[in-house]
Amino acid sequence: MPINLARRLAGRKRSTDANRHLGFVLAFVAGATNAGGFMAVQQHTSHMTGIVASMADNIALGGYGLVLSGIGGLLCFLLGAACTAVMVNYSRRQKMHGVFALPLLLEAALLLCFGLLGAKLSTISGLFVPVTVMLLCFIMGLQNALITKLSNAEIRTTHVTGIVTDIGIELGKLVYWNADKSLTLPKVSANRSRLTVLSLLLMSFFLGGVIGALGFKHIGYIATVPLALALVVLAIVPAVDDLLFLRRRSMRRRRR
Repeated sequence: MPINLARRLAGRKRSTDANRHLGFVLAFVAGATNAGGFMAVQQHTSHMTGIVASMADNIALGGYGLVLSGIGGLLCFLLGAACTAVMVNYSRRQKMHGVFALPLLLEAALLLCFGLLGAKLSTISGLFVPVTVMLLCFIMGLQNALITKLSNAEIRTTHVTGIVTDIGIELGKLVYWNADKSLTLPKVSANRSRLTVLSLLLMSFFLGGVIGALGFKHIGYIATVPLALALVVLAIVPAVDDLLFLRRRSMRRRRR
């Protein structure tokens, strides 16, 4: 990946194209992680709707152990989102170059741990499933908050309910017949560019899910390692820029 492209995707200066391109990559990663996680623990972790709904069902059915597991997943998703907010706001206040590099690197590190240690942890009876669910929920919260902050809530990558809803809205406007030609009424028209972006996000998540599931099926937990490396590639250049920036600032302070 060219250095300038990496700076553009994860750096402080944002553009609509950079947000969208990063969104496509992260949607793919989220789809693959979610599918691989399901293959490991038979539970999706990218959206909280299902987890909260399952908690309600399990309360009614008396499955209180599963309720506690759901609470753990929900809290970890919240903590992941909060962690991103802390890192991004800190980076902005320090005027760092890679405002969004730290969350990406943390996500990469956690995915790497899951990929390298997952097989060993799976042998621990009674502990592996809840720990895995909480880890993946934390990762999804981390990523969802990241793309939400950098796109001003215009892009989501860890779940597709909102994406599909927005696609439906744009399709409804696309087929709307403006029979009334009165100039007093605004014309209903679809945002074709937004429709294209939403469709690509949906396709990226789906493609990531297919590849993630196939990868986990054939090579196991190690399938998450390429996902982690992809995130490192995205974040490493602005992260190095920040290290050099902090070093220069420290040297200037010492001279004073």
